[in-house]
Amino acid sequence: MTDHERALLIAAATGAREHAHAPYSKFRVGAALRAVSGRIFTGCNVENTTLGLSICAERLAVFKALSEGERGFNGVAVVAETDVPTPPCGACRQILWEFCGDSEVLLANLKGQVTLQRMSELFPTPFDRSLL
Repeated sequence: MTDHERALLIAAATGAREHAHAPYSKFRVGAALRAVSGRIFTGCNVENTTLGLSICAERLAVFKALSEGERGFNGVAVVAETDVPTPPCGACRQILWEFCGDSEVLLANLKGQVTLQRMSELFPTPFDRSLL
């Protein structure tokens, strides 16, 4: 991705964060997923009283894209209000690997700090179909 595309992805994730429903954890997260087609899909975390039914921003963005027929992704941005940029949880890493492969992952906070990693750095030994 270009620097401009990365900036757009971070901006989309930051905007999605505003829609988060996190009354229990107060930890609001936004994510944006860039499809190879150029379309951007966003997601925010949505908590439920029974926390097991909650969904993270990253998974929501992936599922939203898939439900709209999109396949093939080359980048994701995750934005949270933290002291340092926060990576996706383990469940999200599994989903991102399954559908995005070794794509770029932009981690950002509201202070403007951004780190760029690849999924292979965040998830060095994934469980995937090569193991089935």
